[in-house]
Amino acid sequence: MAAKLYFKYGAMGSSKTAQALITKFNYEERNMKVLFIKPSTDTRDGADIVRSRIGLEAKAVVLSPEANAYDLFKEKYSDCHAVIVDECQFLTTEQVDQLADITIDFDVAVLCFGLRTDAFTHFFPGSQRLMEIAESITEIKMVCDCGAKASVNARFDENGNIVFEGEQIALGGNDRYRAMCRKCWTKARREYLKSKTR
Repeated sequence: MAAKLYFKYGAMGSSKTAQALITKFNYEERNMKVLFIKPSTDTRDGADIVRSRIGLEAKAVVLSPEANAYDLFKEKYSDCHAVIVDECQFLTTEQVDQLADITIDFDVAVLCFGLRTDAFTHFFPGSQRLMEIAESITEIKMVCDCGAKASVNARFDENGNIVFEGEQIALGGNDRYRAMCRKCWTKARREYLKSKTR
């Protein structure tokens, strides 16, 4: 794989983590070393575990918001042939720039897998920076219940109602999120806004 910055994004449930783990396996099957990273924000499966919905899992190096990804690679992992990041939306903009510099200075591919937008259709800082500077951007497709392409990560409360307000980051899986197309999500949002004015 060419030494450049890749951003592979998709809605919740689109197999991003599974693809990240499969990519890691593909490198390692060819006796190539991989630095596998997850941001410290993602604690769903344990501090240093990355687990997909289909049961694949691996240990990862945890990157805190204060950590310098470039220095980490240079000091401890410069013998790696690739860097793979899961849940890359939780990276800081500075960390995305640091990962981009790894591709240039070390001639190593950096593959970032994650969400593009939050439950309210706004960019995560890490995803926005990746959209700005990644040399390869690929959407991992997902389907809404209606059959259309899903692009929105709808968040649900404990009563099964879609949430349209709140913090940008709220960890969860199938219990809290469902991928929806913009049409279905917009219809639900209009109903919600109408109910607030009644």
